[in-house]
Order: sequence, then C-alpha cells, then structure tokens
Amino acid sequence: MTNYLNLEKLSNDLKNLFQNQNQNQNEESYFDFEIICEQNKTKETKEISFKTHKSILSSRSQYFKSLFNSKMKEYQENKLILKDVSSSILFSILNYFYSGKIEINLENAVEILIFSSKYLIDELIEFCSIFIQSNFRFETIVDILKLSESINLNELLDSSYEFIFDNFEKFIKTPFFLELEENHLNSILSNDDILTSEFELFQSIIKWGKHKSNINQEKELNKEEKEKLQNQISNVIDKIRFINFTKQEIEYVFKEDLVPNQIFQKLIQFLILQDQENENEINQFIEKEKENDNSFNFKSRFKFDSEIIEEVEHINKLKEWINDEHFFSQMKRGFSAKRDGFSCKKWHKKCDNKGKTLIIIKTKDNFIFGGFTEVGFTTDQSKWDIKEFYGDDEDSSFIPDANAFIFSLRNDKNDRNPEKFSIKKDQEGIAIFYDYSFSGPYFGGGDLSLNQNLTSGYTDFGCSYNLPKGIDFNTNESKSYLAGTHDNWVVDELETFFI
Repeated sequence: MTNYLNLEKLSNDLKNLFQNQNQNQNEESYFDFEIICEQNKTKETKEISFKTHKSILSSRSQYFKSLFNSKMKEYQENKLILKDVSSSILFSILNYFYSGKIEINLENAVEILIFSSKYLIDELIEFCSIFIQSNFRFETIVDILKLSESINLNELLDSSYEFIFDNFEKFIKTPFFLELEENHLNSILSNDDILTSEFELFQSIIKWGKHKSNINQEKELNKEEKEKLQNQISNVIDKIRFINFTKQEIEYVFKEDLVPNQIFQKLIQFLILQDQENENEINQFIEKEKENDNSFNFKSRFKFDSEIIEEVEHINKLKEWINDEHFFSQMKRGFSAKRDGFSCKKWHKKCDNKGKTLIIIKTKDNFIFGGFTEVGFTTDQSKWDIKEFYGDDEDSSFIPDANAFIFSLRNDKNDRNPEKFSIKKDQEGIAIFYDYSFSGPYFGGGDLSLNQNLTSGYTDFGCSYNLPKGIDFNTNESKSYLAGTHDNWVVDELETFFI
C-alpha cells in the first residue's frame, strides 16, 4: 500500500515555522542563521531581522549554498546583511523558501526577479520571467529591456524585443519609444521585420533625438541645437532604410538637413535614378553600393513574405501605388498557390471578404503582374448592388471599385518599367468579378483572369482598365502585354495579400 504525504500540510507547517519565529522564545534555538534587511527610508537606518535555517537556504538558493560552503565571514557569524531589497520582498521570498508559495503580481514581479537573479533562485527567475512576458505593457517594456540585459536574462530580453516588433506600429507612437536607450533602438532598427512606414520611423528618430537632447519638439532648431541633434542620432540614423523612401520623402530629408554627408550623397544619387525611372540602373546602383559601402542600408525593411517579389524597386512601387501605409505594413500572404494548392475554390475560401486585397502573379516565362482592389473579393451576391452604375440590365456578378488597378512589375518582352493601370472611369462598376464557380482572381471585363485551377489564364487587357500610352485596345500588343501572350500563359505562382 502506498502512503501519500500531505504536501499542503507540510507546506503550511514550514510556513508557520518561519512566520511564527518570534512568538515562542524557546523556539529561537531552532534557527541557525539570521538575515538582516537594512532600510534607509529616513536619515536613520532601520534593521528588520529574519531568522532562518542554513539547510533551507542552501537547498533553495545556489548563492546561499556557495556562501555556506565557502566558510566566509557571514557563515562564521551566522548573519547576512542585505541593503538591496525591501523587507516585504525579502519576507515573500523567504516565506517561499519554506512554503513553496509566493504571490507574483505587477507590483512585485520586477523586484522579485532582480533579487532572484542576484541570489540565484532559478525557480523564481523562471516564474517571474513568465509572468512579466504574459503582462508586457508599453509603459514598462523599456525598463524590462534594461533589466533583462543588465542581469543577462537573454530569453526575457528576446521576448521583450519580440513584443516591440509585434506591436511596433503602435509602440512607435507612444512616449515610451522616446525613452529607449541608444543600443536598444539600434537593435530594433537593425531588425528587418518591423512593420511601419520607414519615413515615419525616420521622423520618430528625430523626435527621439530631440527628447534625448532636451530639445523642444516644436521649436525650430538653431545651429547649436541642430549640431546637438545630429550628434545624438549619428549612431542610429544609418539604420534607416532610405531605400524605401519615396521621392517626396527624400526631398523632406534634404530639407531637414540632419543626415551625415555620406548618406546625403547617396540619397542624391538614388533620387536622380528615381527621376530617370530606369529600373536596371537603380538595381545596378544598389548592388554596387552593397559591395562598397555600409553607410547606406539598401536592404528593404518590409518582410514581404513573397516568393515572387525580390527587387526593392518593386516593393517601393507597390507601396507607392497602394498608398496606404497601414495596409502595406500589416498585410500578410494569405494565399500561395504553391503552398495552398492550385484551386479557385481554395483561393476563394482563403481570400474572400478580406477587404483590401493585393494579387501578384508570376508566369513560367518570368512575367510579374497582378491587381489591387480596395473592396476585396466575395461570393456573396447580395453584398454589392451596381444598379447605381449601370441600371437593371447590368450583370450583378461584378463588384464596383473606383480605386482598383492592374499593374505590371516585370515585362522583359516589351522592356517596360513597372507600371500601374487604373480602372476606366466608365468601367468602375465592373472592377472585379466575384463568381465562385467561374475562376480565381478576375479583373474587369476580361483584362486579367485565371482559370478554375489557377494554372493558366488570359488577358484581354484594355477592356476595363487603362492601357499604356501608345498601345491600342484589342490588338495583339494589348492582349499580350501583361503576360507575353494573350491566353494559356502558365502560372508559376500566385500570391494574395490582405490584412
């Protein structure tokens, strides 16, 4: 027969032994070690004493075990004086040593963690770390970064950064962003996965620099203040991905005149190439500078999670065309034909009713093109009513979208730069087609569509969307413009992005 020990009673007995130590003078001899907590709340030092047992302390803490084994002064005197902890925290921890129970909350978690780290109480380090990670807040995250780094808690440090990365778009708008230490800000800016407007990030760094330099945020800078700010941001400004800036944003950087001269010169060269709109020269410039210079970060910030889009220029063009920082920074690849299956039913299941939607297609012949809709796709016929556009006779299988567009990113056949093609004004009512049984993504009256299994498609480009200048509708040139051929072009990959 197995005898079960009442662990709850054992815990209570040991707790009472510790907590009732001063109630019976005859029991004082049971204790063999004293911990004195010195507190200086006023000019006078107040000492609060706790009687304990060496055997308990050494079994619960590697620090005390080493202390007693070393036969140091504290061991000889049977006394340890602590000046780095409050009496309430020390009582809670010693009570935990005896009973195995402790209450960890928002008010004491950090102080318990600090004490446990210093005095090598592994269980409490783990408990406090888990509690803090599950209760991350913007108000405390900067302090947690400092703490976890100072006491070498790498797991907590990594989790703190992860919390910031996952919530960066919100965090950057809080006053707590301005409290970041320079090394922490550098680590954040070095991350490729933070999702926000790079231009907004640049502006936030200026605010951070002013805050750290005690410069009024609204005041126009004088020469001395500008030099002070330039010095403050000098070690972080090179982490900005200026490669993601639009022409207007680069011009703003010039106006502010805060970036180092080396970066300034690179920005001028990049701006000239943007004006020329020569994709090949832009990419050649980027590749050359990657090899020769580390002062200008040419790696795109946005983790596009795309197997199709690789060129920075293509990402910048999509960002410019969509013109929605929130969508562009938050969108995820919700569907991949290679990953999820070449099936229009699977595509509709994953992609319908998602609102703003970006479609990117790559063919076996290496053409890259697609489309964007602000309203998204749906199989619910009642969702849209386009009688206001075309009256009772119009086919209600279409969905209106005045802001929909088709685009071409890679067109080697026609040697064209990336281009955007808006919906024609009189065709806004048939921007996209919704019919579940008919096809996958379908733009306009046949401008761009894919078959049921998403493996091929056809383009009657120009039906509902504007054509490139110099190309006439219903010609072989217009029909083959996007994919190199009118129909039966073969899909290599189809990706769909939405929030």
